[in-house]
Amino acid sequence: MVRVKVPATTANLGPGFDCMGIALDLYNYIELEETDGGLKIHVEGVDNKVIETDEKNLIFKAVRKVFEKNNYKYKGVCIRQHNNIPMARGLGSSAACIVGGMLAANKICGDLLNFNELMKLAVEMEGHPDNIVPAMVGGCVISVHDNIGVRYIKLDIPKELSFIISVPDFNLKTSEARKILPDTVSLEDAVFNISRAALLSAAIAKADGSFYNLFGEDRLHQPYRSSLIPGMSKVIENAKKAGAKGAFLSGAGPSIIAVTDKETGIIADQMKKIFLNHGITSKIIISKASECGAEIIDQGGSDL
Repeated sequence: MVRVKVPATTANLGPGFDCMGIALDLYNYIELEETDGGLKIHVEGVDNKVIETDEKNLIFKAVRKVFEKNNYKYKGVCIRQHNNIPMARGLGSSAACIVGGMLAANKICGDLLNFNELMKLAVEMEGHPDNIVPAMVGGCVISVHDNIGVRYIKLDIPKELSFIISVPDFNLKTSEARKILPDTVSLEDAVFNISRAALLSAAIAKADGSFYNLFGEDRLHQPYRSSLIPGMSKVIENAKKAGAKGAFLSGAGPSIIAVTDKETGIIADQMKKIFLNHGITSKIIISKASECGAEIIDQGGSDL
């Protein structure tokens, strides 16, 4: 049996569409065990009632992909997953499943794939690196996936920064949030995002909080996705008025994250209040960045 701990992630951060992400200290736990035959999947925790327990299960798909890549023959597997990351809320739940499943499966295979090979396989399965890479390495990551492979730089997030996550009580599939985006953008909007993504990356690297208002500055995806999330622009606006350094749509949404180095309560209350004004109930999660990515925390008996 192999047990893996894998963090939630928030992608884009506003300007860094499909290339920037941060690991958060909210974790899923996955156990993988070989059996004499068949497939058994046990799910507990957040959204446990809606997660597939057959071959459609995303963790199993990730496990099978690694087994096939390694030509590893198995009779059956048992998967146990304890979820703390809400599904379809823009917090990297699919990346957590893929990374956790692949890491556990590769360990069972005897670590036949090295770290970079495993990352490449995970990014190919997910389709983009902005959640996968921070889920694997932790911290804040700027990454690209090209014909060379997956290339990235990890930055440390200042420990004083808190991430106030407002999680609305409805799902938004990434596929739906992508459909609403335009096929082309203006040169002006492209330059807007490039300049702010570059400057935000440098500010994080230097821990220069005077530029953290760049969290959330975007013209490529948030303006279009706001139509799918009632009250989104007002939640972001009022989070900043309440003292947040910046606020942004987390991944494809619908969760919204505010960044602060001060007290979180007033900001959290405002975010929840504005969603409620638009007929949406929400949950608040206060998180810090996770400097560690996915890791194997046990090889032995199960106690999940």
